[in-house]
Amino acid sequence: MPTRPLKQKTIGLLGGCSNVATGEYYRFLNDAVNARLGGWEIAETLIAGMNFGNIEAFIRDNDWDGLGRYMQSKIDSLVAGGADVILCVSNTLHKPMEALMEGAPIPMIHIADPTGAAIKAQGLRKVALFGTRPVMEMDYLKARYQDRFGIETVAPSEAERTDIDRIIFDELVKGELREASKRRYLDIAARMRRDDGVEGLILGCTEIFLLIDQDDAPDFPMFNTSKLHCDAAVEFALSS
Repeated sequence: MPTRPLKQKTIGLLGGCSNVATGEYYRFLNDAVNARLGGWEIAETLIAGMNFGNIEAFIRDNDWDGLGRYMQSKIDSLVAGGADVILCVSNTLHKPMEALMEGAPIPMIHIADPTGAAIKAQGLRKVALFGTRPVMEMDYLKARYQDRFGIETVAPSEAERTDIDRIIFDELVKGELREASKRRYLDIAARMRRDDGVEGLILGCTEIFLLIDQDDAPDFPMFNTSKLHCDAAVEFALSS
């Protein structure tokens, strides 16, 4: 029998972005620890839950400074609470996250890094990127994939980006999974595969995997940023 309490690092979740994604992160983390350790073992976590209404308003108003100040107070609470590492439960919010974590006494695991490593391991060089408008239109994630992993990310067309973003904010963050929206996402992916030559798809919003996943297109690699992010955190938490 192991000595109790069993030693593992505490994973701090900067959550609420959205509550749906935060719940899935908690499930992924616990399932992954239990798969490794068995028995009744799960992850040790702290969750700082933000109000998604605040986040949506800051993003809608393009107020990244205001969003950063709001996020900083929650990051500080995770540090004070004893977290050993921080995960931001959102691709979108990684735009301010890097600067906010500079000089922090604990590390963060960047959501793009385990995804980039998984794409590179499959030998892919050009992939589609689905997510919110900031994720698809700004360079902060695209540049990281390119600079660190040599991966080109391609955004959908303007009309496609509008639909992808709308479905995220109006449906997925509320836990609504509609067949018409699933078909739209899969049609966009198929169109990009045919016309843009993409070799795979980054599910670059932490709720997208609930709508589409690998089973929907078995011969077209999909990369679930949420699951990959959590797996990397568990590897960190259980390391000596």
